[in-house]
Amino acid sequence: MPPDDLQASTSVRRDLAVIALATVLVAVVSVQFEVSEAIQAWARRWERYQLDEFPGIVLFAAVAFAWFVWRRVREVRAELARRIALERDLAAALAENRRLSQSHVRVQEEERRRLARELHDELGQHLNAIKIDAVSIRQCAADTSTEAHRAALSIIGITDHLHAIVRDMTRRLRPAGLDELGLHAALEDYVEAWRGRYPGLRVDLDVAGDFDPLPEALNITLYRFIQEGLTNVSRHAHASHVRIALERRAAGRVSEVLVSVRDDGGGAADIAATDGLGLIGMRERVEALGGRFAVVTGDREGFRVEASMPVEEPTP
Repeated sequence: MPPDDLQASTSVRRDLAVIALATVLVAVVSVQFEVSEAIQAWARRWERYQLDEFPGIVLFAAVAFAWFVWRRVREVRAELARRIALERDLAAALAENRRLSQSHVRVQEEERRRLARELHDELGQHLNAIKIDAVSIRQCAADTSTEAHRAALSIIGITDHLHAIVRDMTRRLRPAGLDELGLHAALEDYVEAWRGRYPGLRVDLDVAGDFDPLPEALNITLYRFIQEGLTNVSRHAHASHVRIALERRAAGRVSEVLVSVRDDGGGAADIAATDGLGLIGMRERVEALGGRFAVVTGDREGFRVEASMPVEEPTP
């Protein structure tokens, strides 16, 4: 028997015992002191007020109140049963929604992986071929045509620029090194790229714990969480310092991953601007994995997004 049911059964037995004991005590007192005769003798003096009918009226009122309470108890039980059924349906709907969200994220990441591969393999190879041809034109036109030489240099410059754009798009579509090197190395590479892109912004990355054996869905969720957090900082925060904290806490069969992105920007003044699709997407990703998502902000206190997600440890 579940603990709650056992406790309820014990409470019922205790209350019944109290009622039985009280009934026996009332019977003993009534017999010992002849309560009924005393009441009749007292009521006889007030016969004109019909006080001798009062016990019957009280008995009827007690029975009526008992019937009233019984009816209310039935209604409460019916309402509780209805709410339990609704909560059960809601839990099933939330579980289905979480499953669909995970499936959507999985399909989305697979599509991003495919696009990144095509950008790298197809577009990257063609850009490389164009650059090789431009280098050949530059070498051949070095002594014959200044205009051709200048055009070749322009093509080489444009090709290098497109190569950089493709690399950046590929990194955004699929984190570089996430599959081969792991989450920690991929985050270090991403943060290093941010430091180069925004030299005036100090970005600190603190990682505590082992993040190698994590599932792919959790890996990519943590990476996208930090990616979106830094994007919000660049767009809205006007900050000079960002601290990224990632920690894994072991607790038996289920461990917990904590992640947060905190800046020293405007805080509450900018929350309306940041509370958009980016934060909604972050929340959906976290909650799809059974985690908790929170936004913490305040005047002159910066802006912080944080999440905690469970990790089921493999059975030894």
